[in-house]
Amino acid sequence: MNFTKLNPQILAEIKSILGENAVFTDAESLDNYSHDETEDLRYQPEVVVKPKTTAEVSALLKLCNGYGIPVTPRGGGTGLSGAALPIYGGVSLSMEKFKAIIEIDTENLQATVEPGVITEEFINAVAEQGLLYPVDPSSKGSCFIGGNVAHGSGGPRVVKYGTIREYILNLEVVLPNGEVIWTGANTLKYASGYNLTQLMIGSEGTLAVVTKIVTKLLPKPQNSVLMMGSFSTNEEACAAVSAIFRAGVTPSALEFMERKGVEWVIKYDDIKFDLKDDVKALLMIEFDGDDLDDIFKNCEKTNIVLEDHKCTEVLFADSSAQKEELWRMRRTMAESVKSNSVYKEEDTVVPRAALPELINGIKEIGAKYGFESVCYGHAGDGNLHVNIIKAGMSDDDWKNKLKFGITEIFELTRDLGGTLSGEHGIGLVQKDYMPIKYSEIHLNLMRGIKQVFDPKGILNPGKMIPDLK
Repeated sequence: MNFTKLNPQILAEIKSILGENAVFTDAESLDNYSHDETEDLRYQPEVVVKPKTTAEVSALLKLCNGYGIPVTPRGGGTGLSGAALPIYGGVSLSMEKFKAIIEIDTENLQATVEPGVITEEFINAVAEQGLLYPVDPSSKGSCFIGGNVAHGSGGPRVVKYGTIREYILNLEVVLPNGEVIWTGANTLKYASGYNLTQLMIGSEGTLAVVTKIVTKLLPKPQNSVLMMGSFSTNEEACAAVSAIFRAGVTPSALEFMERKGVEWVIKYDDIKFDLKDDVKALLMIEFDGDDLDDIFKNCEKTNIVLEDHKCTEVLFADSSAQKEELWRMRRTMAESVKSNSVYKEEDTVVPRAALPELINGIKEIGAKYGFESVCYGHAGDGNLHVNIIKAGMSDDDWKNKLKFGITEIFELTRDLGGTLSGEHGIGLVQKDYMPIKYSEIHLNLMRGIKQVFDPKGILNPGKMIPDLK
């Protein structure tokens, strides 16, 4: 792609829009915004900008669109797909100054927030009002809600409450040409033309920059119970997942953890957990609600299913502290794997009844190509995170051979009725695998949508959609 490089005149114009204190060209800033949590990839921007208002974003995009300068929107930098990497240089557009919770509307169970609000801070703010915002990815303590919108994020409670798609009612966005629109309405129903709000969710900053977000909220459940089931094989644990739902219960979370991941997290994060020698996999199952009797009835039904699927032991969290410790074990698993080995994380998702076939196939593919894997994830919605471990692979095989193994993993997920990503997004690192799932007709429709919104291709270029050959 042919983009304009920044020069002193353009830089001066950017500073006139945003002010000297919001524009950064020093080496440290450029390095800090050259990467996210995606492996070891680095692409340095030419300038980092930190606007504070929609009007500033609008003026900046109008300027960049006029000159043909690439702009890469950025949230908290916690992404795992490379979507925030400025691969063509240009402007790294940080939304970190957009950190206001504008309104929590307790009458309509809605909130209006800016995209730079940290997800956990928003969850806690609405909880103080007796309300629930259930979208809580593992990085909730550092990721931004705007980034969650950009990636269609989920987290462990998707299984009962749904992804972020179910909670975004309306968005204020700035188009690449600087025009500002609201995408929908602050209503629970919407049947007024194309649903641009849903189109923006998961678009990874390729169509517009989100500057305000209107979310739906729920009453906060008063109680929750957490149980942990142990299994002697991965397949038995995965097979129990769909059986739990067939028994007529819906957990608020249902997480799968492979033994190796638990071992590493105990070592890395000093988690206190008695991992028995015969345990190869764990299911962490949570039920929430207002009526404890109903919760315990669901636990009893679940316990019967676990016994039928050769569960070796069922534990219940005895206290809030123990419950938090178990959740910490699950949430820090990615960091633990990363601290132990060179790795690459894939975000597979299949219909949950296909999970045993998926994990079996992943292990067989690993054996074929010489890599190990640590699997864990949101089993209740069929979302399995596959951490591929370099282990005995040579540097050459890791660089040149691994991609063929990953291709086979994605072909397997496709054949099982799944797709390439459940919540991490496509970004840079997965875009070349998109043809495994999507035909050229499908991809050309995506390219056409991009062209309508961004004719000059300045907004987050090189992401999500494979380049035409």
